[in-house]
Amino acid sequence: MNIHAIRAIYLFELHRTWRTLMQSIATPVISTSLYFVVFGSAIGSRMGQMGSITYGAFIVPGLIMLALLTESISNASFGIYMPKWSGTIFEVLSAPISYVEIILGYVGAAATKSVILGTIILITARAFVPFEIAHPFWMIAFLLLIAITFSLFGFIIGIWADGFDKLQVIPALIITPLTFLGGSFYSINMLPPFWQKLTLFNPVVYLINGFRWSFYDIADVSVPISIGMTLVFLALCLTGVWWIFKTGYRLKN
Repeated sequence: MNIHAIRAIYLFELHRTWRTLMQSIATPVISTSLYFVVFGSAIGSRMGQMGSITYGAFIVPGLIMLALLTESISNASFGIYMPKWSGTIFEVLSAPISYVEIILGYVGAAATKSVILGTIILITARAFVPFEIAHPFWMIAFLLLIAITFSLFGFIIGIWADGFDKLQVIPALIITPLTFLGGSFYSINMLPPFWQKLTLFNPVVYLINGFRWSFYDIADVSVPISIGMTLVFLALCLTGVWWIFKTGYRLKN
């Protein structure tokens, strides 16, 4: 294992975050804070309790998940697309490092940035609403697993994309709508029976509910299924990355 190569890629990607601090950290935190102000305070005061917790506290896991999914994909896809676009990918591919080490460097950096952002949003949320974390271990486990999984997914998107516009297609048209419709701002038990059943086909529902369970010990779906779905997504993304390197798909384009 070439630790020096992994460290070089990892630190290079992290340094890019500090160079674009406003875009990478400040903008998502400010956007999420506005959600807390609008939904948590203005609308939340009229919503009443969501079971045993306030509406403002109820949306905390959903907002963290929204930022985590979008930023994991964005960081990883942009991180690997830029070397392709600039041509420096040839230097990476010709270096004495394996595909596994390349993945660990790029995906590790993207996941780290997403976890840092999620932690900052979690701390920021305490300024708006009081909440407790019922299962800290599982909260951290879900945070890490989802950050790694969607960083892998973003890595795949970065390889697939042949233009900057394609980097935003899947996050904007698929991931964000699925997250909003996956119970970020409401319990799916509030929906009519038909829409409840239809919502269960949304995979993000299981991620959000597993994460919310780790906070408040409540969930709209089975927690073991949520954990299982998270591991299935991780396995699918690992398979996709393995196929890309096995076939060399668009690595040099």
